Amino acid sequence: MANNDIRYLQGIDTVAYVRLLENAAKERGQLIPYQTSLDFDPQRDTDTTQTKQGGVPTTSSLETDLEVEFVHNISKVSDDLMTSLLKNKDIEVWIVYRKRRNQQGQYFAWYMRGIVSEDENENDPDDNSTRDVTFTIEGEPQRGWLTLPDDAEEELSYVFQGIGQVTEQDKTGGGTAFADDDAGKGSADVQVGK
Repeated sequence: MANNDIRYLQGIDTVAYVRLLENAAKERGQLIPYQTSLDFDPQRDTDTTQTKQGGVPTTSSLETDLEVEFVHNISKVSDDLMTSLLKNKDIEVWIVYRKRRNQQGQYFAWYMRGIVSEDENENDPDDNSTRDVTFTIEGEPQRGWLTLPDDAEEELSYVFQGIGQVTEQDKTGGGTAFADDDAGKGSADVQVGK
């Protein structure tokens, strides 16, 4: 029987992580903060030579266009993107689909290497400063599955915090995130510490 449970993916759940290749042994890939759009466009040009027996197709090598727009910010990632452009340094890019996971809980992702070939910065007086970064990708992007670090969700949105002090031992300040199966009870119904 055919599996008709086809799920769609939304752009908000597709995010880019980057890292300068020279830092691969020193740091993990980092989320590009405040992304507003991500365009991933692998393509291969084709041409046809007409012969007396019909058309003979030819194809060019694979080219991948990758462009990420984001609100300009003060971060190492933002600086690394500019460093790749100015110093012609190789950069690694992961496109992670947060709503597509395998049975091991890993996320589907594209991995590629290249350089930043353009970094356009717009600074309109009545809007946020934005950057539009274009990558030139080497070779063929690779598909695979990856594990996001534990704090990845916090990078994309914040998690519930209690009003207590946040420490290494208590990273949520005494808070507990809401769970659908524990909606709580009225104060008079709860026996605390008994």
